[in-house]
Amino acid sequence: MMEIETAAKKIMNEEAVNAYPDECCGFMFGQEDGSGYRTVRLAMPVINASVENRKRRFEVSPKDYISAEKYALDNQLLLLGVYHSHPDHPAEPSEHDRIAAQPWFSYVILSVLKGVVNNTRSWLLNDESHFEEEQLN
Repeated sequence: MMEIETAAKKIMNEEAVNAYPDECCGFMFGQEDGSGYRTVRLAMPVINASVENRKRRFEVSPKDYISAEKYALDNQLLLLGVYHSHPDHPAEPSEHDRIAAQPWFSYVILSVLKGVVNNTRSWLLNDESHFEEEQLN
């Protein structure tokens, strides 16, 4: 289960709308308690580094990933995962999303229809390398 604090959710929504009709992407930082409950306290946008069609793909540069890991360490936070938008598509992971996914990370997808965020869902990769929905609180 995961909770996204209001300030982090606002950043994610604004980035998704501002990037439309392209996909946005960024990192989520926060804490996880002993029961696995995750709290996203900060969302940090990064540039969509995809050289393909940015309307249907996102990519995080290795430099941005290393910077995010360092930020988490320097600020006593966990890098909980990645968020990105799906312009004019459902908030469901694509096969491309699944192939690029890492275990343990939460993957938040914001569906943006006609420039408005209409749905947000989170996903975790299971042991069989398939996504399972993670409940958002």
